Amino acid sequence: MRLTKFTDLALRAVMRLAVSERSGPSTTREVAAAMDVPYAHMAKAVTRLQHLGVLEARRGRSGGLELTAPGRQASVGWLVRKLEGAGEVVACEGEPPCPLRGACRLRQALRDAQEAFYASLDPLTVADLVASPTGPVLVGLVGRPPE
Repeated sequence: MRLTKFTDLALRAVMRLAVSERSGPSTTREVAAAMDVPYAHMAKAVTRLQHLGVLEARRGRSGGLELTAPGRQASVGWLVRKLEGAGEVVACEGEPPCPLRGACRLRQALRDAQEAFYASLDPLTVADLVASPTGPVLVGLVGRPPE
């Protein structure tokens, strides 16, 4: 199982925000710089995370990004499921459709493996992801200056 780059980016953003709360809200540009990714990509991830209720974005002088209480306690498995969407590991109905799709045991085995992957992430929370040694490294990330 391989996560999309979008999911990876969103998870890293959540992790960065989880440790930056001590110093106040961060901007999307600051998070993008710390993670060394383009601002536009981070902005898309932030928007999706807002829609999921994981973070809150406020405009203005005292604005910025902050994790919500549910965001801090979110299960990593739940978050990955939401970010990855309902897609399957294989495209049996693609063009051209697989000739085995009506009698294939592989499709169900891959569905089961995908769910086992997500289930292994269910007990982890965002707080778990930023425990030592990861948290101190995240705090120290400065990155390039915001664009």
